[in-house]
Amino acid sequence: MKIDKNAEKLLSELESCGFEAYMVGGCVRDSIMGREYHDIDITTNALPEDILRVFCSYKVIPTGIKHGTVTVFCDGEPFEITTYRIDGTYTDHRRPDSVEFTSDITADLARRDFTINATAMDRNGSVIDPFGGISDMKECIIRCVGDPETRFSEDALRIMRAVRFASQLGFVIDDDTATAIHDMKDLLQNISNERIRDELDKLVCGKNCTSVLLEYSDVITSVIPEFKPSIGLDQHSPYHKYTVWEHTVRAIGFAPENDVKLRRTLLFHDIGKPACMKLDETGRGHFKQHDRVGAEITEKVMKRLRYDTKSISYSTALIANHSKKLRGRADVKKMMYRIGDELFFALTEMKKCDNSAKNEFVLEENLYFDKLADTGREIIAGNECRSLGGLDINGSELVALGLKGAEIGEMQHKLLELVMEDELPNEKEILLKYAEKECKK
Repeated sequence: MKIDKNAEKLLSELESCGFEAYMVGGCVRDSIMGREYHDIDITTNALPEDILRVFCSYKVIPTGIKHGTVTVFCDGEPFEITTYRIDGTYTDHRRPDSVEFTSDITADLARRDFTINATAMDRNGSVIDPFGGISDMKECIIRCVGDPETRFSEDALRIMRAVRFASQLGFVIDDDTATAIHDMKDLLQNISNERIRDELDKLVCGKNCTSVLLEYSDVITSVIPEFKPSIGLDQHSPYHKYTVWEHTVRAIGFAPENDVKLRRTLLFHDIGKPACMKLDETGRGHFKQHDRVGAEITEKVMKRLRYDTKSISYSTALIANHSKKLRGRADVKKMMYRIGDELFFALTEMKKCDNSAKNEFVLEENLYFDKLADTGREIIAGNECRSLGGLDINGSELVALGLKGAEIGEMQHKLLELVMEDELPNEKEILLKYAEKECKK
């Protein structure tokens, strides 16, 4: 591990004052696995008042000094330094009611969630691994430190973290830990919506998210019960070989791993199907209006999970339009007008991911979606009219023809429709002449 120079400086400061000091948790895990790491947490046998004394010349914030944590800034970079501790009881299934400081690093590591996060490393690269974390990294296993039920009862967020790590790292959750996850999933009701949201976003961006979402669908429905009707629902459609839920999570897997907005949208894209499902006389399933209904449900869920307005608008706009047929250049312009250029290209990608999780014969449509994207780029390059602002006529010119109030907007939209359909050229004289003719009717 190449030690961050600021972290090494802080570790050295503590050691020079006679204290033990280690990097701990995710940064150690990721460094051992050869992954890029960001936040560096430090643990030490120095008490909080000792930490404040050692770093008296640094900018220091007593972030959680009650629980032994002090934030020290080194060259403007914040580092959390925490005293070795043993946690007390967790009556709220989230935070310890009290902590007891200890001089034993092993006792501190014993309170942590998973073995892969219960390793510590000093500035020389020496690792302390009392619970077999390195072995579990090699075996690609997520395992609780000690008794899983105890760990999840202490902090229920660990349930979401377990499935998130399995998704991100491509690891398998060991049997005892998996059993406890399924048995204790309802404890997630004690966790804030914001924390659930953050774990969910990381989970859907994992390389192993499809298999994890299939195996732990009960965990997802415990925090988003709106998904329950999708689990196991046969679509009775020649286009689909998967249930609604399996189709959904397989579609996510076709989106780029780093595109959280698209993957999040795909998670919700068919959430409206169960409410809209109708079987015809042949037993075939139909889902009319599921895109509109899905967008409404998605908005409700995302608001509950405290997503920002921009993220909600992005997902709901795509979901509301993901089933719309685009049959040519005019339809492309109309869609670009409806949702904007950026979202139009996201929509074509979403359609491809959606299609890729259907029966094989549908896959050839993906070439058509690529052509639609090419058409969109041609429209942009040619600055073809696809908005009211792009019309070569303005409201004041329509007022001069005698139009007023709502009539002005109605005429503008009618002209835009004709221009986008190539029934009228976007030329002022021709547009004025058409509008004048319509006014005389």
